[in-house]
Amino acid sequence: MPRGATDDPRTVTTAAPSGHAGRPLNLALLIGVLGVVYGDIGTSPLYAMRASLLHFAADGLERWEILGVLSLIVWSLIIVVTVKYVLIVLRADNRGEGGILALMALAQRAVRTERARGIVALIGIAGACLFFGDGVITPAISVLSAVEGLKLISPTFEGLVVPLSLAVLVGLFLVQSRGTQLVGAVFGPITVVWFAVLGGLGLVEILREPEVLEALSPHHAVRFCITYKLAAFVALGSVVLAITGAEALYADMGHFGARPIRLAWLFFVLPALLLNYLGQGALMLNDPAALENPFYLLAPEWMRLPLVVLATLATIIASQAMLSGAFSIARQCVQMGLLPRLVVRHTSETEEGQIFLPQVNLALLVGVVILVLAFRNSDSLAAAYGIAVTGTFLATSCLAGLVFMRRFNWSLPLVLLVFVPLFLLDLAFFISNVLKIPEGGWVPLVLGAGLFALMVTWRRGRELLFSRFRQDSLPLASFLARLPQSRTIRVPGIAVFMTGQPDYVPNALLHNLKHNKVLHERIIFATVINEDVPLATERRTVEVLAPGIYRVVLRYGFQESPNIPRDLQAMQDVGIGFEPMQASYFLGRETLVAATVPKMFTWQQWVFGLMSRNSVPATEFFRIPSDRVVELGVRVAI
Repeated sequence: MPRGATDDPRTVTTAAPSGHAGRPLNLALLIGVLGVVYGDIGTSPLYAMRASLLHFAADGLERWEILGVLSLIVWSLIIVVTVKYVLIVLRADNRGEGGILALMALAQRAVRTERARGIVALIGIAGACLFFGDGVITPAISVLSAVEGLKLISPTFEGLVVPLSLAVLVGLFLVQSRGTQLVGAVFGPITVVWFAVLGGLGLVEILREPEVLEALSPHHAVRFCITYKLAAFVALGSVVLAITGAEALYADMGHFGARPIRLAWLFFVLPALLLNYLGQGALMLNDPAALENPFYLLAPEWMRLPLVVLATLATIIASQAMLSGAFSIARQCVQMGLLPRLVVRHTSETEEGQIFLPQVNLALLVGVVILVLAFRNSDSLAAAYGIAVTGTFLATSCLAGLVFMRRFNWSLPLVLLVFVPLFLLDLAFFISNVLKIPEGGWVPLVLGAGLFALMVTWRRGRELLFSRFRQDSLPLASFLARLPQSRTIRVPGIAVFMTGQPDYVPNALLHNLKHNKVLHERIIFATVINEDVPLATERRTVEVLAPGIYRVVLRYGFQESPNIPRDLQAMQDVGIGFEPMQASYFLGRETLVAATVPKMFTWQQWVFGLMSRNSVPATEFFRIPSDRVVELGVRVAI
């Protein structure tokens, strides 16, 4: 029996290549973590402290107000980032992968009913949509806040902030097609320098005003909230800027593993951030006028221009990490059936995860440019930032609580004790950002709502499409039973029929048989199944249905890109010949028409049709040679 075969001699199952291997912990790995994972949260000191205090500066800042806001930032970093993400959520890995969609897949497996799975899917989709909203805002606010440091060097530079920011951002998006392999080596060292400078600048100011260490006591945060009551929500809406990027800890777990992410945070990133925020607080305790730009005013005058350059590099790295994450999430959405097929270009010959999606890149570039031109400074854009982040926080808390109870067997009292306070804190952050909707918070909501409608429409449309195929198609068992008596002529060659319904005869085969009256000597019914795991453990299952007729099921995880010819050719390993140059691929091209009793709203039918027409051709997505493809049209009413 061939290696990998099952007990059934007519069925052969082949394992997929191994996925992420365990990587030894070393200095290079930790530096890589800094360059990819912590770029976003590492640039928050540029704007978070100023944005949080700006609302209370009209009649001058008092000492207790500075200490109160500073205490809120410190304890947000400790509770949300350290406790929730670093110590708890990082444990919920989907075969080594993290992120909102990986967590959604885990949660769907943890529930038993279709209704519950649907609710979980909606929460996951909402979180993913808000992540894309975050992906548009992060590059804009980060680069703007860095370049704004030029205004402190000379007021004459003020008019250059927006043009220079746009130049940096456009350049960043233009180089995405080249991949991050060449520039990735410098990301980590620059980020190491960045965090070292953050901690050093803050430490110097703390030594001058050690009383700022009082902010480490949470009673200052409590006093601030009690004194301002509902007005404290305004501060919370800006304090959340200090913890943006926390989701990246979880989303990037598959690249590095949980342990190096934890170590880098606990022993380097968190201390550097705390020192810098405390240093900014110490500076404003001595001179409240430093609120103009407390980050850059921490540095001596001679150091500000180099600091602007370093900050710009840091924000480019943060933006690059967010763009790479957006490409990965977009591919996951395609593989999980939430978006139509998109162009996926691999920018590395060795790293599967290094990809470039031109359509996503262009959409993000257009969004970023519009935001920069519309808001023009980081203070205005800060109002639009928090709601996307906090919405994702809420989705993660809901799904993580379910996963820890159902899959990790936490007791209900323990789940309530841990996740209810975290959920309430996330809810407080979210409500505080709802107050900023008129000032710009509507931006990520509009983006998220639009993407949510697209994903739900695509998912629903595909379900209806497959249901219609099952109604109109001939069961494969019936076709095979009639075939010996049909006297159909068999011609040389291999015909590969792509089908999403392995138990039914593809319409392309029926049309070919109807018009050409022949079948090929060897027929392969190929079905691609996208599993809710990062990497499939079994690549292909080959079943002999009749002499010369095979059913092949190819499985891919949501982190993988299909390659049909490569994986069909690998059938030779189990004794089934497949010559690529003799194969013809038959695909059906659906023309969608409205059913007599439509099951979708008119606007959804229009959107689904538009998405279907603009979907990447199956030949390109599945890497099928275009000169070996035969497409047969079919009208489908939904």
